[in-house]
Amino acid sequence: MVSMQASPLPLLCRRLRTLSSPTCPRNPSPFVAAVLRPIMTKPAAELPSSNSSKFPLFADSSPSNLSSRDLSLCRCFAASGAIDGIGSDSNNLECTLVVVSFYKFADFPDHADLRKPLKELCERLRVSGGIILAREGINGSICGTRDCVEEVLSFIQADDRLKGLRRIESPVSPEEEAIHHGHMSGSPLSAGEDAPFRWDHVRVKLKKEIVTLGMPSVSPIERVGKYVSPKEWNELISDPDTVVVDVRNDYETRIGKFKGAVDPCTTAFREFPSWVDDQFKLNEPPEDQQTEKENKTPRVAMYCTGGIRCEKATSFLLNKGFKEVYHLQGGILKYLEEVPKGESLWEGECFVFDKRVSVEHGLVQGTYKLCYGCKKPVSDADMELPEFEYGVSCPYCYSTKSEEEKERARARQEQFERWGVIGGPDKGRKPTKAPENERPVVAAKQVPS
Repeated sequence: MVSMQASPLPLLCRRLRTLSSPTCPRNPSPFVAAVLRPIMTKPAAELPSSNSSKFPLFADSSPSNLSSRDLSLCRCFAASGAIDGIGSDSNNLECTLVVVSFYKFADFPDHADLRKPLKELCERLRVSGGIILAREGINGSICGTRDCVEEVLSFIQADDRLKGLRRIESPVSPEEEAIHHGHMSGSPLSAGEDAPFRWDHVRVKLKKEIVTLGMPSVSPIERVGKYVSPKEWNELISDPDTVVVDVRNDYETRIGKFKGAVDPCTTAFREFPSWVDDQFKLNEPPEDQQTEKENKTPRVAMYCTGGIRCEKATSFLLNKGFKEVYHLQGGILKYLEEVPKGESLWEGECFVFDKRVSVEHGLVQGTYKLCYGCKKPVSDADMELPEFEYGVSCPYCYSTKSEEEKERARARQEQFERWGVIGGPDKGRKPTKAPENERPVVAAKQVPS
C-alpha cells in the first residue's frame, strides 16, 4: 500500500462529514456510513498517519458491492493509509490515475447538446477537470482512473466529428491525487475555473471558441501549419534561418521556454495577432524598390503547451501570407515526455493548468507553486518576498490589487483555514444568524516588512 503525508486526511474527513450531513443535497451512498464513518468521527488528532494502525474495511462493503464513485473514495483513503483491507492484491481497487488533455477542431454547431450527457457521465465516473464545447470543437483536461477516463473519451468520440482527439496524458501518483483530493475537497483555491483535480467536480462549459483568439475568420479546420515531431524539433529550431516563436502568455514563458525562442510578452492569446503585425511589419505598405527576396516572409516554428494554440496561430500566419509555418506536434508536454533531458533544448519548467502547476522532463511535477490571488506560478524565492501572502497576493499581482480585494481574499482564506470550506459550515449559502460569540473573527494579515 502506498503511503503519503498524514496532513491532508483531516481535510478529507471534514469534507466527508459535510457530505454525510442530513442537510447536504448530495449525500454519498451508504458506503460512507459503512466504511468511512469510523474515520470521520475521529478527532483530527487521532487520525492515522501512514505508519499507524488502519481502520478496518467493513465486511459488507466489499469491492464488488461498491459503485465507481465509492471506489474512487476508497482509492483515495487507501492511498492515504487510512483504510485497511484494500491492498495491492485487490485488482478491483487498483489505483491507476491519469490526467489527459485533449482537443479537436471540428464543425460542431450542435455542441450544446453534448454538455448535459457529458457532464452527467463524468460525475457518475468521478472524472474531474474541465471541458469546453464550442461551435469549432472540443477542448478539455480531465483526471480519473484509467478506465473511467477512457470511457469518457470513447463517449466523446462516438460522434464522428470528434473522432481522432489529439491527446496528451500524464500519470498521477496515488499520494499526489490523495493530496489534491484532500486539499481541494472544499476549497476554491484552484488553477482556474476549468482546472482538474477538484474532488468530485467537473465543469463542462459552452463558449464561442475552444481557445480564444477573437478572430472567427481563422479556422484550423481549413488549414494549419506543418506538424514537426519532438524528435525533429531540435534540428528545425537550431537552423539560424528559423524564427522560433512561443505562443504562450508572459506568466508561462517566465518559468521556461526553448533556447533562442522569441517571447511575444502577451497577457492573453487574443493579443497575438497584433504582436505578429507589429513584429513582422505586416501593416506597412511595401516600398516600390523592394525586391521579391526582401518581401519574403521568414520560416516560423511555433510551440505552446499542448498544441492547441498553435493550431490557430499557424492558421493565422498562413492567412497572413506566410509560406513556411511549422508547429511542435503535441506541444511542450509531448517534447518533455519523449526527448531525453541530455538532448533537450528546453530551458526551465513548463506551466500546466492543473494542480501540478509546472512539470519538468518526463512530465514529473516541477518546483513552482500557485499564487491563489492571480493564478500564476511562483517560485520558492518569490514566496520569500514581502509581497507574497498565501491565498492573497504575490510579487506579480500585489501592486495590481486594491486593499479591498486583498481583504476579501484574507477573509476567504480565514474561512477555509477555520472551517475547511469557503463560507464556513454553510459553504457560501446565506447562513442562519449565529450568536456573536460564535461568529468567526477575520483578522487582516500584515505584509511582512
